[in-house]
Amino acid sequence: MLKNYFTIALRNIKRNKLRTLVHVLGLSLGMAVCLLVFNVVWFAHGFDTFHDHADRIYRINSSIEWEPGSFFQSSATPGPLGEVVDEELANIFQKGRLYILHETMVSIPEQNRQLGRSNKVAFADPGFMQIFQREWLAGDPYTALNEPESAVITVASMEKYFPGSAPHDVLGKEILWLDANDSIMAQVKGVVRDYDQKTDFFFQDFISFSTIKKKGKEDWYGLQSWGNLNTSSQLFVLVAEHTGKSEIEEGLKTISDKYYAEDANSKNEFFAEPLANFHFNENFDNTAVSRSMLDGLIYIGFIILLLACLNFINLETAQAINRAKEVGIRKTLGSRRGQLIFQFLSETFAIVLISGFVAILFADLITQYFREYLPQGFEPSYFNSLSLVFLFVLMLLLTFVSGLYPAFVLAKYQPQRALKGEVHHVQGFSVGVFLRKNLTVIQFSASIAFIILVTVLTSQLKFIKSQPLGFEKDAVLYTNLPFMGERDTRETFADRLRNENFVEGVSLSGVLVSSNSIWTSDLIVPRDTSETRINIHVMNVDSSFVDVHQLKLLAGRKSNNQKDELLVNRNFLHEAGFGNPSEAVGTIVRFGGDNKTIVGVIDNFNARSLKEEIMPMALTYNPDYFYLLITKVSGKQNMAYAKERLENLYKEMYPEETASFSFMDEQLAQFYEEDRKIQGVFGFASGMAILISILGLFGLSSFTIAQRTKEISIRKVLGAGVLQLIGLISTQYVWLVLISFALAVYPAYYLSNMWLQEFAYKIEMPFLMYLGVGFGVLILALLVVGFHSIGVAKRNPAEILKSE
Repeated sequence: MLKNYFTIALRNIKRNKLRTLVHVLGLSLGMAVCLLVFNVVWFAHGFDTFHDHADRIYRINSSIEWEPGSFFQSSATPGPLGEVVDEELANIFQKGRLYILHETMVSIPEQNRQLGRSNKVAFADPGFMQIFQREWLAGDPYTALNEPESAVITVASMEKYFPGSAPHDVLGKEILWLDANDSIMAQVKGVVRDYDQKTDFFFQDFISFSTIKKKGKEDWYGLQSWGNLNTSSQLFVLVAEHTGKSEIEEGLKTISDKYYAEDANSKNEFFAEPLANFHFNENFDNTAVSRSMLDGLIYIGFIILLLACLNFINLETAQAINRAKEVGIRKTLGSRRGQLIFQFLSETFAIVLISGFVAILFADLITQYFREYLPQGFEPSYFNSLSLVFLFVLMLLLTFVSGLYPAFVLAKYQPQRALKGEVHHVQGFSVGVFLRKNLTVIQFSASIAFIILVTVLTSQLKFIKSQPLGFEKDAVLYTNLPFMGERDTRETFADRLRNENFVEGVSLSGVLVSSNSIWTSDLIVPRDTSETRINIHVMNVDSSFVDVHQLKLLAGRKSNNQKDELLVNRNFLHEAGFGNPSEAVGTIVRFGGDNKTIVGVIDNFNARSLKEEIMPMALTYNPDYFYLLITKVSGKQNMAYAKERLENLYKEMYPEETASFSFMDEQLAQFYEEDRKIQGVFGFASGMAILISILGLFGLSSFTIAQRTKEISIRKVLGAGVLQLIGLISTQYVWLVLISFALAVYPAYYLSNMWLQEFAYKIEMPFLMYLGVGFGVLILALLVVGFHSIGVAKRNPAEILKSE
């Protein structure tokens, strides 16, 4: 019996090639998107799930009140919290402290060999290795990090530092790490295997945390003060069984109340972040995946698949008229309704099965096209067991969701009426007609909403690109210098670059003119008998910074590279109560505990993305913390050559370093990278939605025209022209698109307006574009219906009416 069902299904597929092509195209696109989204979500949720007791591991984070009513959350914790957390909280089974080192130079003294800089070095205490357990190949896991100046390395580091050595052979060997101006010599006390599962804990060199105390560097690393927060300082806890997040945070509140009692203004609140959330928030390598983006992908995948199902239902229902006599004959020969339903579901499954194989191909193509949009390290295999199981379950689900209603429609035909061709006699309200029209409305509403969202996103991103930022960004290159390196070397290098004929200016600074980083502080301005305290954005730069970036000077002069001089921006004037720029010049203010003189006022410029307002700003000079070199190149110079030449000069000055030059405009583009990805995803979704909707419209128009073929022929006999007939058929679709547009406007407005609220500088809502989108979709729908109906309108009425 089952074999017969599939034989009939294959015959119908071959007989109706166009219908099958439409079905396979729509369903395979929907399944491909869902398959890709499933793999992305599974990949993102698969990080660090392999740790023992992963459900009991938490990271302690901080929440700081940035300004009244505005809280800033950070993964940083003050150093003293790591000292007392297990003493203050009874339900802490183990604590693990980690302090991350950046751009650390690694050397092997006995080999007199430097291995370059690494971002995989961290201070760790024994508790960290107990929480995040590894396979130990050499050394004692309980004592290896107990003593100061001890270290544990992974196999990857061992093979790099001591090629050809076995784990036990490297025990006792010394490694030198140079961090900023601090050198750390430690003996290898253990070797562990690298994680081969997905993890955000990529560190390979672990130095004992007690080394910091022995060297008297607690203050240097900011670990002595409850008021110091540095994202390098991380605290993890393994809690006792049956201990919930709320219990931990209740205890953390007690700690906060106790240790911040004397200074309510600088109070930090602490909260516990489960390890399962770690990959979706602030992690070590800036590879965090936006959970809201993942949720959005799930919704989009569901919507596209739903549209494909609606399209299938529409088209199958429209084609039901062609199989009415088949149903009548089968019922006359004794087929029961259940058998007919199962037969039609079998045919649906055959189409879905073909679509599933095509979906794998489409999923791979979409993956390659959207490679830059996908998470780092994501390499899906659509033929693995997990993907195939998901695809099979999805196919079963689609078979029932898409095929059940058309199967019931076909199976309910009465034999005597079906054989006479009277299956379309409808009296009063018809559920079938109601569903078909409303399913099409839903399809077009989703399509129009997607397209409106894309137009708004595109318009906003174009607006952002066109906005003046207040500084020069073209032909500006920058590079990192060794942090806390020798000042004379930096200045010699800057002078060397100034001698190049294609270089127009060079600046040394501690920050880019516009970046995601921010240093804020309070500046006190004396005003008559009172003082005004202003929260300012601080930038540590030299005097050349103004010329290199062509900042507009409103009053006064540039700084002369003196630590007691400041430049302020226009917004500072308003906050400080100055009427004009000249009035501020010469004012002595207090900043960082020292008196400083305002020597100049510059115009506002966007030091951060256009999602934020420009803060009151002060430009100060502290050369000890310069680690960036910024170069303005002549616009007539070949940029590829200039970059190569600058990097060669860098290598001559710093032969052990590996940094390279980057373009400032590329850095600025990173501000809106996620928004650009959202635009791309919505653009793809709108393309899929409108394609599937057009297929759905084809199905509905097929059904309507098939029902009205004789009516059209009679009207033609009575004198109606081809254009009149096409207009008659198209009228109802105009109303369907208009209703779809009306339903789509508010959701599109709500979502696009919510996104625009993230920008301090944004466009006005482009309502005319809404109308343009609606009109464009209407024209597209009329073209589809017109092309479909023109054939019927041109047919000879005699061929259609000869049976009457």
